[in-house]
Amino acid sequence: MSFLQIVGAAGGAVAVYLLVGWLLSIRLADVSIVDVMWGPGFLLVASVGAVLGRGTPARQVLIVAMVALWGLRLAVHIFIRNHGKGEDYRYRAMRERQGRRFVWLSALTVFGLQGVLMLFIGLPLLAATTLPDRIRGALPGGLSLLDFVGLSVYGVGLFFETVGDLQLVKFKADPQNRGKVCDVGLWRYTRHPNYFGDATVWWGLYLVACSAPPGWSTFVSPIAMTVLLLKVSGVALLEKGLSSTKPGYAEYVARTSAFVPWFPRPLKTSKS
Repeated sequence: MSFLQIVGAAGGAVAVYLLVGWLLSIRLADVSIVDVMWGPGFLLVASVGAVLGRGTPARQVLIVAMVALWGLRLAVHIFIRNHGKGEDYRYRAMRERQGRRFVWLSALTVFGLQGVLMLFIGLPLLAATTLPDRIRGALPGGLSLLDFVGLSVYGVGLFFETVGDLQLVKFKADPQNRGKVCDVGLWRYTRHPNYFGDATVWWGLYLVACSAPPGWSTFVSPIAMTVLLLKVSGVALLEKGLSSTKPGYAEYVARTSAFVPWFPRPLKTSKS
């Protein structure tokens, strides 16, 4: 099969996957399950590429393992975080605005949109598992030095995302921290270590895809993921209004890097 045919097959698999999710959301009256489905959906994309593609077997195994570790961890984290809390406020607001139409519109505006993003952002996964060529100087097993560079970048991202999530959960579990800003651990160096880690994971996956030319041409995918995390569903959405509603958050913003980890900035003190 050609690369485009495999992209089509992956798109079909994602459509069926999200159709099942949409039907389940109707039964549960909760669209929030789409967030849990996000990570495993990329595992589905990578698996389709590995089964149907002609890529280097070792790279196929590497990509599927990397995506499985990232996607399943994320799904478990989101499921535990959301369990028993009802539908996410974003979807509740959409449900209230659209009324009875929401059930049908959510098939396109929630599940359909997520499917398009999943396939587009997942293009490096398909390139890595589908395309057989590799760069010169391949190491034993058919992998290249660039594969290991990508794996290292991915490892840094997974560390920030996983540890950041765990530190926030631990911080919120302490009653003494209620209403306070989490500024310990990785949160001391970036206001969003989990989102920074997520973006870094995808740049690592992209570098692995670059080992299988023309995997480099899928650079728009990690860029899209980074923009989503920074400007759409991540940093921008979460920080909207926090400075005015959460005590101490304005000071936290003033001293802490928004995304890329860096040492805290000293706060300026006013002269009397």
